[in-house]
Amino acid sequence: MINSIEITNSLVSVDWLTQNIDASNLIVLDATIDKVTANKTPSKITDKTQIRNARFLDLKNKFSDTDSDLPNTMLSSKEFEESARQLGIDKTSAIVVYDDLGIYASARIWWMYKAMGHHNIAVLDGGLPEWTRAGLPVEKASLYRGKRGDFTADYNKNYMNDCSEILETINNDNLSVLDARSKNRFNGTEIEPREGLRSGHIPNSINLPYTELIEQGKMKSKEVLKTIFSNLKIEDSKLIFSCGSGITACILALGAEIVGLQHTSVYDGSWTEWGSLPNDIYPVSTSAINNNLNN
Repeated sequence: MINSIEITNSLVSVDWLTQNIDASNLIVLDATIDKVTANKTPSKITDKTQIRNARFLDLKNKFSDTDSDLPNTMLSSKEFEESARQLGIDKTSAIVVYDDLGIYASARIWWMYKAMGHHNIAVLDGGLPEWTRAGLPVEKASLYRGKRGDFTADYNKNYMNDCSEILETINNDNLSVLDARSKNRFNGTEIEPREGLRSGHIPNSINLPYTELIEQGKMKSKEVLKTIFSNLKIEDSKLIFSCGSGITACILALGAEIVGLQHTSVYDGSWTEWGSLPNDIYPVSTSAINNNLNN
């Protein structure tokens, strides 16, 4: 068995994982969820396959606040700590997280663990599809039944924003909200997939669809990502990432970290919250202005 490892990059390849999969402190997490726009019934974990010895992390029921009216809401430190320990996560664990959509919910889990003070974690570039394309072995998925871990959460509130903090950004030139939703949802020309939400975007926010950062399920090269973010003209701003429900905003956060951008955070409630709030306090813009990629 390989000695314990420290992960130094936020994104690792399937080749890297193959070389390090037997590290004594490595834990591979399967963070797969279905997209809110997916027109299908969620699969049972037992109907799926997984990377060898992977542990299924239930984002919806174990790593989100199920008492919240909003989906995917961050847990308290105590609740997160308990859920992590149930998965056998230790303070010293090196974590690689993936999903079966390439890069989707895996980025959210990566961001959550970082927010809880655990930085020895990375996203698997291309996820399960890239793993299987490489002809690497999989096994029938199963729920983790092993020993408890000793993970300790140390929450850093600077990783997450609430709606009151977002309201303060609207007229602040030193803060920029980047919205990861599609161009049509951002512009209000497409109905939101969640019932009862207003259409449009937070005033003065900038649209950067998360799909612009991904190609065939993998993150684009660091050089291309640098160009994408540079074209936004937001170098001196604190960046807050938003999306539909706090999932794909974390893909933008992952891209930003890869290119070395700092002072970033995620709007936890994202459009599911903002789009449900009173318009006289939390205004919505439906203009077609899109400052990012000229498309």
